[in-house]
Amino acid sequence: MKLIIASLAATVVFAAAPASAKDVTVHMKTSGQGGMMVFEPSFIKAQPGDVIHFVPTNPSHNAETIPTMLPDGVAPSSGLMNKEFVLPVTKPGIYGIKCKPHYAMGMVAVVQVGNGPSANLAAAKAVKVPGLAGKRMAAALAQAK
Repeated sequence: MKLIIASLAATVVFAAAPASAKDVTVHMKTSGQGGMMVFEPSFIKAQPGDVIHFVPTNPSHNAETIPTMLPDGVAPSSGLMNKEFVLPVTKPGIYGIKCKPHYAMGMVAVVQVGNGPSANLAAAKAVKVPGLAGKRMAAALAQAK
């Protein structure tokens, strides 16, 4: 009887976990294919349950969410300088990401979670983003469907 209960409990635990959850790595770079101060890739397509790892490849970077570019109910979060920032994505929608010290220099990324259309896409596109970051953000948001 105990063996049956233990088997049922294990089945429930594994059934609750997303079967296809994946880890995605984004590099924080001083120089990359997209120019100076970039996340590579700068547009990430993910599914609820995936985990996005922002990994510094050069010093002086961090990654953090842009509070005005998050799905409803998702709290802003921030990584430490020169440390990996782990972003588990749980809700469908657009997640705006920036490197705080290099935000004005264009260091931004977009994570689109779910198969779209994203409920907060129009709101994310309406956020005022400064300078080169605005151009790069618009290009990343244009990839979201």
